[in-house]
Amino acid sequence: MSVDVLVVDDDELIRVGLRAIIDAQPDLRVVGEAADGAEVPPLVAKLRPRVVLMDVRMPSIDGIQATRRLLATSADPPKVLVVTTFANDEYVYEALRAGASGFLLKRARPAEVVEAIRVVAAGDSLLFPAAIRQLVGAYGGPGGDRLRSARLTEREAEVLRLMATGLSNTEIAAQLVVGVETVKTHVGNVLAKLAVRDRTQAVIAAYESGFVVPTG
Repeated sequence: MSVDVLVVDDDELIRVGLRAIIDAQPDLRVVGEAADGAEVPPLVAKLRPRVVLMDVRMPSIDGIQATRRLLATSADPPKVLVVTTFANDEYVYEALRAGASGFLLKRARPAEVVEAIRVVAAGDSLLFPAAIRQLVGAYGGPGGDRLRSARLTEREAEVLRLMATGLSNTEIAAQLVVGVETVKTHVGNVLAKLAVRDRTQAVIAAYESGFVVPTG
């Protein structure tokens, strides 16, 4: 079964380029396009895409507002991948905080675009540890006692620290010498206790709470 994708960008050339890249893959297909964030919720309700490629800067409703509206209005929202010109951008940070699963640069190679879509469609977050550190260091505010109130176990806290380095479940399992299913359980517990949608939001919460320090 193919992964259905909605492409949202106010630049028609960008939309055409992304459609060509995506539709060239046997397991991916573009089911719709939008030029503004205001069009996203009704199109998602109609087309039911699994992934939305969302331009972060649009003239009317930008990618941040569109992501918030989508997650607030959809019972089973798709994964959102922010598409941006600059990685170190406050808009990108706010979009990730709003619930986007990751971001792509507009200059990304076709293979990187395709891989990113597949990663988030599979339920994983597209996490760039160095970029997240820079974004939190530049734009993040204090997260208060969010981690303390979550009451993570020692092992869950350890898993969260490793998540913040960008390790996959398999890599975390190897590091801790436990099974992958055990790691998945810990990750699920971390997300539930922090009341976040995915790994990206968990890592941002860890940084903002001072649990992980954005250095380097």
